[in-house]
Amino acid sequence: MKKTYPGPCLNRRDFLWLLSVSTAGLALGGCAIDPVTGKKELVLMGEAEEIALDQQQSPHQFSMDYGPSQDKALNAYVGEVGMALAAISHRPQMPYSFRGVNAAHVNAYAFPGGSIAVTRGIMAELENEAELAALLGHEIGHVNARHTAERMTKGTLMQLALAGSSGYVRSSEYATYAPFLEKIGGLGAGALLASYSRADEREADRLGMQYMAAAGYNPRGMTGLMDILVKKSQYKPSALELMFSTHPMSQERLDTAQQRAATEYVAESKRALLRERYMDHTVAVRRIRPALLELQDGAGSMAGQKFRQAESSFASALEKIPEDYAALLMMAKCKMALEKNQEALQYAESAKQAYPGEAHAVQISGITKLALQNFDGAHEEFVRFDQLLPGRSQTRFLTGIALDGMGKRELAAREYNTYLQTVPQGDAATHARQRLTEWGYVK
Repeated sequence: MKKTYPGPCLNRRDFLWLLSVSTAGLALGGCAIDPVTGKKELVLMGEAEEIALDQQQSPHQFSMDYGPSQDKALNAYVGEVGMALAAISHRPQMPYSFRGVNAAHVNAYAFPGGSIAVTRGIMAELENEAELAALLGHEIGHVNARHTAERMTKGTLMQLALAGSSGYVRSSEYATYAPFLEKIGGLGAGALLASYSRADEREADRLGMQYMAAAGYNPRGMTGLMDILVKKSQYKPSALELMFSTHPMSQERLDTAQQRAATEYVAESKRALLRERYMDHTVAVRRIRPALLELQDGAGSMAGQKFRQAESSFASALEKIPEDYAALLMMAKCKMALEKNQEALQYAESAKQAYPGEAHAVQISGITKLALQNFDGAHEEFVRFDQLLPGRSQTRFLTGIALDGMGKRELAAREYNTYLQTVPQGDAATHARQRLTEWGYVK
């Protein structure tokens, strides 16, 4: 029997594109001096704009990666290593910050103002502090070479929607809600991150080795890092899919790092790799590595629409880490894909308890309540999400959907109209405009 919905009834295509929206670019032009080469370059943003863009967007990405690690000691350690490298870089004045994030996949990334993150997935694979320094040095290299600004100038930078890619849509009636997870849930990172060219990667590798050698580290940490990534890609490629999509990897990069360590940095390559220090500071992450691998397996199954298999992987991971925020949220999304909406809500609520104040769980809880037609509850969650992570145009549309379902036409119209001021095109905008037309607000 076909269900009827008391509020807006969007079809699968409507919801599939619900949050495929853009953020406005920065129309800034002019010449600047490349801090690395000393040459003039044409860029679309200055340093102040890089910092502003970073501060606006990076919190959303960290939340998409299940929030900064709650392990304060681990974050302090990552920050200590990162700041030592940043201090001797070409742009020491940038407001650098470093943290681990709870995502299980293997990745690291930098925003243009110096906000840098490494996932638990990659930290569980590293073997010494020199490799961590190589990873952070590489990301600092991107900041110093202004690769994000360059990508924007060339018009090839962005995945503009703050969304992950999962690719699971059901053909049943539940598919009305599934695309919320497609665009919000995110099995991986997305957001405003540069898709670097191979030339960018080679430059970041070179700068990373330069910075780590100057900071007292063994440059062979870069060869160790590259070797880990190459081997990991061979037996678990799905875990590195996002990293390789933004950081092109090749055997050439490993060979080049080895050559530099043996020639240009032969003296520095005799330094200690600081394995024991890394092991001491990452005990908690390495202890849960088996669970992180199962979360990676589950994410890969979700991407392949093997939801039962994903459910099994997430359940196995949760047996090992029952109160883990990322594991709980990943299971919540899996349960929604399986149309087990009430169970999905329970996992989302457990995630909220596991990490109070982290926005991702609030958002997923709201989406799950939409699936359960609890529009009042969904509205409360979206209001809360907007308080935690303000500035997302998608939240305006989600709030409008909830208010629409509550029968609060005037308030819903305001939210739809606000959304349209930022995102005038796309299927979500079409739906919002149609509702405003039906209600007589637009002719």
